[in-house]
Amino acid sequence: MRLDKYLAHAQLGTRKEVKKLIRSKRVRVNDEICTKEDRQLQKEDCVYVDDELLVYDELVYLMLYKPQGVISATEDRVHTTVMDIFDAPLPKNCFPVGRLDIDSEGLLLITNDGQLAHQLLSPKKHVDKTYYVECEKTLSSEDLQLLESGTIQLDKEHVLPAQAKRISANSLYLTIQEGKFHQVKRMLQACGNKVCYLKRISMGSLQLDKSLAPGEWRYLSEEEIRGLKQ
Repeated sequence: MRLDKYLAHAQLGTRKEVKKLIRSKRVRVNDEICTKEDRQLQKEDCVYVDDELLVYDELVYLMLYKPQGVISATEDRVHTTVMDIFDAPLPKNCFPVGRLDIDSEGLLLITNDGQLAHQLLSPKKHVDKTYYVECEKTLSSEDLQLLESGTIQLDKEHVLPAQAKRISANSLYLTIQEGKFHQVKRMLQACGNKVCYLKRISMGSLQLDKSLAPGEWRYLSEEEIRGLKQ
């Protein structure tokens, strides 16, 4: 990996800022001050900034089947968090991308790639998030039309039109492109209904692995990572 890219990934600034850092002779590779941003680093190289060893964790990407009863946070004094589930050491700066309510379950991406997280969560990117939803009451054709109309107001703003596909009398797949607080539950509430069960099954190109049980996780494949970054 190039030295400037390494420093940028370690969150020491933008590519432009880290180039300035390198040229100011504040960066040392092993025992040698390095002023060339295109220096190729080897695995055994040690990088120092202002004579302090830079400890950089590589970017990691994990798929978690979030179970009910845990919260989508990195730490909490009261509740079990999604980060408490992992039985393997992870970089300290890993975090869940987006939220699932404590009583909801399904796909949750865990990473330390802030750039990808921003790309997936930004409303301007219109990233699809699909949920399997079971409701208290029967869903009418008018309910589905309302969900897809873009006329539902939450927080004094119209939500974007959703995609609603009925599965049974009281269940559906709902695809949205935003992440407002309790959005799916509130959209169904606007239809005069109540969500009884909610499971996220996809986010962008990433599909929940059907072989995972609640509370289980795995690393993303290179193909899955590339798909999310497109």
